[in-house]
Amino acid sequence: MIRHALPVAALLLLTPAAFAAESSDPAPARNPDYAAAVAKVKAGDYGAAIALLDKAIAKEPKNADVLNYLGYTHRKTGELEKAKVFYMRALAIDPDHRGAHEYIGELYLMTGDLAKAEEHLARLDKICLFGCDEYRDLKKAVAAYKANKK
Repeated sequence: MIRHALPVAALLLLTPAAFAAESSDPAPARNPDYAAAVAKVKAGDYGAAIALLDKAIAKEPKNADVLNYLGYTHRKTGELEKAKVFYMRALAIDPDHRGAHEYIGELYLMTGDLAKAEEHLARLDKICLFGCDEYRDLKKAVAAYKANKK
């Protein structure tokens, strides 16, 4: 019986790691506009990133990673409604997209909607069986939000 349990346990341990990165890793470098936009985001040049991401999404309209970054850049420039639309589109394409769940949760905190942020935190808790950065980051943000409300 133990002999049969070991392969199953090994699969359970490997499966989340094998699939977890798929939805949150940057898109392959096949889209140079996306790759250049990621560099601009890392440099804090959100306006330039948006222009590049607009080009990238024109080439790949169903790329959840590009949509997530469009949401992120618009949120960073204060365009919260636009950001929300992009996050929702990313999640419609990839309901388990860790980055989109984290970032829309942060957006909800910015707008004072703790309940919605906690919904996305709960979703990340299910997606990230063994934990992930996105879950930890949103959990920290929710805790900080709650601490500031006291």
